[in-house]
Amino acid sequence: MSTRTSTPAPTVATDERSSLLRLYLSRGVLALAWALAFAGAHEDVDAVAITLLVAYPLIDAVSSLLDHRAAPNGPERRVIAFNGVLSTLAAVALGIAAAEGVASVLHVFGAWAIVSGAAQVIVGLRRRGPELGKQWPTLISGGLSFLVGITYNIQATGANPSLDVLSVYATGGGVWFILQALLLGRKSRRLRTRTT
Repeated sequence: MSTRTSTPAPTVATDERSSLLRLYLSRGVLALAWALAFAGAHEDVDAVAITLLVAYPLIDAVSSLLDHRAAPNGPERRVIAFNGVLSTLAAVALGIAAAEGVASVLHVFGAWAIVSGAAQVIVGLRRRGPELGKQWPTLISGGLSFLVGITYNIQATGANPSLDVLSVYATGGGVWFILQALLLGRKSRRLRTRTT
């Protein structure tokens, strides 16, 4: 028997907000750490670079799993599950693409960024409301991911494609995740103040 149905709605919202705050903060810090590591390791697509390439979407997959476990039942939860599966497949595809070169990596990463960004926007829209805030950092991050993914696929067809852009992508994503966590923290403090 589910305990969620017997829990008061405000407590459920508080638990979800606290879970998301921790998740977004951890996700943001990991993205920044990945960006720093990859910036110094991508000159040659060697074992270290390939490991990092595979690790980035896996971080997203694990985050999606944790998010899925904490999210209430509904369309939002199904989108999160889809994104987790997508990120797992992207990790495998990046490992394969790395053997073919930079252009293939950019194509795969770009395709993942497009679909994952769209999923992020959908989840952000579902979470807009009084309990979880406006979610604008999540929406901006997802929208930028979608647009940047298109750009990466264009760059992959150019004369000198570069993986430098992936560190920039991860840095931007990390900053938006941390900002969303900070806004959720402020929201929690405001709600606590109102109830005391």
